[in-house]
Order: sequence, then structure tokens, then C-alpha cells
Amino acid sequence: MREFLFPRSVAVVGASPKADTIGGQILIQLLKGFQGRTYAVNPKYRTEKIGGQEVQFYSKVTHLPETPELVVVATPANTVPQVVEEAGQAGARAVVVVSGGFAEVGRRDLEDELINVARKYGVRVLGPNCVGVYNAFNGLDTMFLPAEKAARPPPGPVAFLSQSGAVMTAVLDWAAEEGVGVGIAVNFGNRADVTESDFLQYLDEVEEVKTVALYLEGFRWRGDAARFLASARRMKKPVVVYKAGRGADSTRAAASHTAAMAGSYEMYKALFRQAGVVEVDDLVELFDAAKALAMYKPVKVEKVLVVSSSGGMGVQIVDALNAAGFSVPELPREAQEELRRLLSPIAAVSNPVDLTGGGVDEHFGAALEVGLKYVDAAVVAALIHPPGYSAKTADYILAAYEKWGKPILVVSFGGSPQVKTLEKKLRGRLVVVNTPSRAAKALSAVAFYGSKIYNSGDKRRQKHEAGQGVDSGVSPASGGVAPQ
Repeated sequence: MREFLFPRSVAVVGASPKADTIGGQILIQLLKGFQGRTYAVNPKYRTEKIGGQEVQFYSKVTHLPETPELVVVATPANTVPQVVEEAGQAGARAVVVVSGGFAEVGRRDLEDELINVARKYGVRVLGPNCVGVYNAFNGLDTMFLPAEKAARPPPGPVAFLSQSGAVMTAVLDWAAEEGVGVGIAVNFGNRADVTESDFLQYLDEVEEVKTVALYLEGFRWRGDAARFLASARRMKKPVVVYKAGRGADSTRAAASHTAAMAGSYEMYKALFRQAGVVEVDDLVELFDAAKALAMYKPVKVEKVLVVSSSGGMGVQIVDALNAAGFSVPELPREAQEELRRLLSPIAAVSNPVDLTGGGVDEHFGAALEVGLKYVDAAVVAALIHPPGYSAKTADYILAAYEKWGKPILVVSFGGSPQVKTLEKKLRGRLVVVNTPSRAAKALSAVAFYGSKIYNSGDKRRQKHEAGQGVDSGVSPASGGVAPQ
């Protein structure tokens, strides 16, 4: 799997100097950002100027000056088996087939031919009918969508595996806007050869990846479920799954989309429980949970502190937490007495702690520093619109997090410059969402995984207790460390 994510050289077959073609866009992305060597393969061209540089084109993969570690194929479907044969003859081991026109449109025979050729040479195939891979750590990008239409997110601790190319592209665009770091993304398309189980095993050893988010429509091959179960159970890192195609009509849609067999949702639900993965209900929850699991160390969470500058928002957060199975217990008398000395005279100090609109930035820090002693986590509604609050509230929230090391999730919404500054300070350190429900569900993922780790009694528990588990920060090294 290393060659799919950390190749030293990439050849694009079907490459073009034309930006309005799939092969052209892939070539442009690689020339612009990939840290390795990029080769263009297309017998129609010799030398072309692309992005201000002269690019030599080769007629075949076998004519390249070296064996490419990864071959990306963007040619008509009926030519793909021959291209893969030439890649195998050249000694390549990994091929991404972007081309569509295989089992998803009824051409299972052509897809079988493609895979038979690949196996003849020991080549692994990602796809066909996929957008391939995105690796923010080394600039590898086979997505054929221009950056101005589909933004790429910054490097980060989340790896995203998707059975849908359009979903992967849209999610990465959304993540870029939200400031969510996604270091690696992979789309499987028809899953004719390589599947998510292969990448789960590999990503478990990639240092920069702290958690894996998976968009799944359905398994296709006999044994897929067993392989997924085995891979997920071996994972040392948390895995979050959103299973689409739960009903009869969506099952049919999934089959026509990527030739997936969605099957009974109850079967998948049981499988996820056995595998110990975190299951969520939509794409936003998928990334909220993934972010939370990447940022916070696994902990058992039962009791939660709620701090807000708005009594109404505090009540909504309590409702969301109770619905998710958490308790918001009244703080002990000594804590309430201490808070009365530190906060505004009209503040409510029992839990939820209502700082009211008459508070100041420091009150958020005081409430957290006192209250976190008695609970497992906190949800803060950092509504800084009243005059005594500002973006400096973020500094006090982060100081409390540094002191206690317990999960703190922040609810914030608004479009003013101060609000955006506050969110920018917090993102990358804490989970920041715009509704109480999102905060509660993200915390549920932390609690689920924490219970799994601390109830397991295995070596992972000792590792996490020794501080060797999931990193609480999000600052992956640049450049990427590829396990061999």
C-alpha cells in the first residue's frame, strides 16, 4: 500500500496538456504539488508547456526512464487492460484506474479482464471508476477536479476512506472551508481489487494519521465483511464509519453507483459493534467524531460540565447531552462557593454554569478550572457577543484544557470577525461545532472509544494510560513518514 500513498514517482497514462480533460487535470495537480517525480504518458504528444514548465510526454509506461511506483490510468475503459499490462511489464506494483465504464455500467467482463491482467503481474489496482488518492503530506493528488471548484484541506490527523468519489471530493472541499486537517483521502470506486480493509491495516502504521473516517455504501465480495472485521479489530487507532444505503431504495442506488451490494443494514450494524468501530449517522457527524478522536485521549465519559454565557444555550446543551446518555450533575457545594467568589454575582453556578451576559473572558476560564475537577469532560457555549467577552475567551478555554487534559468541546456560531478569530484560535486544539447536538454526538464518540479501550484490559489500555496513545494535539509533521 505504500506505493499508493507515498510513491517516489508517478506516471499518468492519458495525460494531456489540456486543462479541461481528466488526464490534464491530474497532470496539473501532480506537477504543481507532488514532491516526487511525475511522468506524462500519451503517444499524441512529445513536449508541451504546462504551468510554465516544459513537460516531456512518453508513448508507453515501458518507455519511461525508470519504473514508476504508481501508475494513474485515465484512458477509455476498453484500453485500460492493455495499459495495466504495460504497467506490469514495466515493473509497477500499484495502479489507480480513474476510468469509468466497468461493472458500474454492466461491463463486469471488462473489469474481470482488467483484474486478471493485474494479477498476472502482481499489480494491485485501486478502482476502477474512482478519483484515487489525496495525500496532503507529500502533495500526491490524483483528483481530477480543479482546486477552484474543489478545495483541498490542509495536512491533519484524519484519514478519509470513501467508496464514493463525489462524496470524497465534496467532503474535502467542506473540510478545507472548515479548517479540518485531512492528511490522507482514498476513494475505492468499484473496489475491484484493493478495499478499505487493505488501507486500514496500512494506515494503522502511518505516524501522522490519528484516526480513520470511513464512508461505506456496501461490501461487494464474499469475505469482505470478515476481512473488514479482522482489520478493524487489529487497529490501534479509532475508526469511525458512516454506512449509507440503509433502506431498500438506497440499497438499489448504491448498487448502480459503485457496483456495491449494500445488503441488510442490521448485518452491518452488528458487524460494526463486533469490530468496535464508532458508527455515526451522517457525514458531518463522521468528521466531528473523527476530529474528536484525533484530538482527545481516550477517556471514560459519564459526567459533563456545561459552561455558557447564555442560559438558553446552556439548557439546549444539557438536553443534547442527556439525549446522548451523559449526565450533567450539580456541582458540589464547595465548588459552587468557589465559583460564587470568582464569577459575576448573578451567575448560576450549579451546572450548567451560566456566566450570563454580564461576565468577562476570564469567567470562562474560572468556571472550567473549578468545574473540571468534578467531571469527565466539558461542553462550552462560547457566545462572545455581550460587551464583556472577546476572542480572548479562547485563551482561557485553552488554558483550562492544558491544566486538566480532559475533553472540552466548544459550541460557537456567528459570522462576526471576533467570533471567527475565537474559532480560529480553538480549531486544531479543540473540537468547535455550531450546535449542541453536534457537540454531544462528537463527545459520544470519545466516550465510546474510551470505554472500549479502558474495558479491554489489553496492551492498548496500558499504552494509553502511559500517554502513548492518541495524541491530544494536532500538529503532524510535514513531509510524511511512510511505513515500509
